[in-house]
Amino acid sequence: MVNPTAIIAAIAILSLLSAVHVEAGKKLETFSKQYGNPFNESYYHIFEVEKPATISHDALQLTPDSVASAEILNLTHQSGRVFYKEPFKLWDGDAENVTAVGSFNSSFLINIFRLGNETPGEGMAFVIAPDLDLPEHSSGEFLGLTNSSTDGNPSNKIVAVEIDTFKQEFDIDDNHIGINVHSVRSVVNTSLTPYNMTIAPIGARFHNIWVDYDGVGKVMQVYISVQETETGPTPPKPGSPILSYNLNLRDHVRQHSYFGFSGSTGEDIQLNRVLRWNLTVHYFPENDDQWLKIVLGAGIPVFVLLVIGAFGLGYYLCRWRMQLSNPKLAGALKTLPGSPREFGFRDLNKATGNFDAKNKLGEGGYGVVYRGFLVEENLQIAVKRFSRESIKGQGDFLAELTIINRLRHKNLVKLLGWCHKNGKLLLVYEYMPNGSLDKHLFAPPGADPLPWNLRYNAISGVASALHYLHNEFEQRVVHRDLKASNIMLDSSFNARLGDFGLARALENEKTSYAEAGGVLGTMGYIAPECFHTGKATQQSDVYAFGVVLLEVVCGQHPGFNDLVDWVWFMHRDGRLLEAVDPRLGHQYVAEEAKRLLLLGLACSHPAAAKRPKTEAILKMIMSKTVPVPFVPAFRPVFVWPSAPLPDSDSSSTSTT
Repeated sequence: MVNPTAIIAAIAILSLLSAVHVEAGKKLETFSKQYGNPFNESYYHIFEVEKPATISHDALQLTPDSVASAEILNLTHQSGRVFYKEPFKLWDGDAENVTAVGSFNSSFLINIFRLGNETPGEGMAFVIAPDLDLPEHSSGEFLGLTNSSTDGNPSNKIVAVEIDTFKQEFDIDDNHIGINVHSVRSVVNTSLTPYNMTIAPIGARFHNIWVDYDGVGKVMQVYISVQETETGPTPPKPGSPILSYNLNLRDHVRQHSYFGFSGSTGEDIQLNRVLRWNLTVHYFPENDDQWLKIVLGAGIPVFVLLVIGAFGLGYYLCRWRMQLSNPKLAGALKTLPGSPREFGFRDLNKATGNFDAKNKLGEGGYGVVYRGFLVEENLQIAVKRFSRESIKGQGDFLAELTIINRLRHKNLVKLLGWCHKNGKLLLVYEYMPNGSLDKHLFAPPGADPLPWNLRYNAISGVASALHYLHNEFEQRVVHRDLKASNIMLDSSFNARLGDFGLARALENEKTSYAEAGGVLGTMGYIAPECFHTGKATQQSDVYAFGVVLLEVVCGQHPGFNDLVDWVWFMHRDGRLLEAVDPRLGHQYVAEEAKRLLLLGLACSHPAAAKRPKTEAILKMIMSKTVPVPFVPAFRPVFVWPSAPLPDSDSSSTSTT
């Protein structure tokens, strides 16, 4: 006779193995390559080149520059594509449950050149596409993206940044940049004429274009600048994007998508050339589930179904629910130091309106935060509901609660209590009426900018909180996810550092914390050494604080460390104060701004050992007479040390 307990245990084990397997796929990996300078025939092994596109004359020629063969009878009405041959997994999960979306940064140098004709035609695009195939009849207005029968169809699964040089009836002019989704009709665009730029002039002209996509903030931004000569120095990335559009890639592209370029000509012709291409993609690795397929192939699914049918689905669900309740976890929660308050699930459910979406305050990789109101206590609260209700989710929940339960500082978000019921994991925090710092820094057009005194006050509060975590608490704590969206503002706009989902206490004499599975955090705030060690340290927290400093003063998103590069460039040119948020006008203290910018660069130094400690940082901010560190004119190059870092395994070090 089959033992039902053994069968259910087997089901649970398979489910947990599957959960762990899926979880492993959530760790982002980074692909970063530089192509060109110059392009040559060796790139045919790397790129898929769809004729009549070619790789010739040191460039990716998206449309032909001569009648090269019998296949190309003329230069008009042509379209071509050049794509990187391998796809990237851009979002994790399945169609019903997307857990995270990747990010990317692409920059490229282009030259669009008229061949003596008065009217240019038609243009080119940077493309994310589901496959490498060039659509038929995609010349002219379709830019190698779609055709008359498919344009606008969501099944196209393309997102593109068009550089358009011919005005169609739906275009704003013949000299614009746009962001396109499934169509050649842009969802947002802007003319370049007011910026004194002409994409396709008579004569040679070169333009650098940057396309950044933030998979956390779900925003795409496009930047452009003129480069004087083909071989000249690359100008700095502009401080502000020329286009910005809120976009969830998950809704518009395939999970596995390709990156590349397309271009076309119509009745009029032009050369559409890419001379240099840098591509960085933060993507999800493929799961190696071959072992699971072998197990499943042995007939276990049929066996499980038969057993469930024999012993009743209700019995299985009951047992599984008991496992989710996990009395050991509940016991651990009730014996935590300080005995934090245990809330009833019904009370929190009622307070948040059954976790209504309209009460949603924010969302991260570990859960969703809702606003709630406890009527009987006349108290507003913020409820964090963990999204990973599994063994790993319970570990994250307990780790966060264990740390923040013992923290006591005026610049940390206060924990009120917890709830664990039927597998539901909830933390209850003090409600912050003014929301997160980033909402004020990046307020919509027309809104008043956050005043300088409140920005300075916020920086002071965060510096004080970080110093407490690193030096004054009974254990050294690394936050590991310091960013503007995790800095909350109370009713008086005092900063409170929150979201300790990634925070970890350093044990004994250790100076770093290593997470199994890779680097965690938010791109743009992660210190460069973390990608080599996979470890978080106090110095990596300081790096993130430096990025936040620049973010607050400049009013700009970090953009995969481009903000640091840009501010350093302004410092080198003696124009540091030009980096201050232009929305402030002259309503700021110049000396304070200069000190904070220099301090931000010092904290963002590529070498961890060169960054100031939090004790010194706090003194520099609170006492405006303490000198800030010397910052060299040129940003130092990141060099991975040949000797092991503290707590590191010498076998894992290398030199870059």
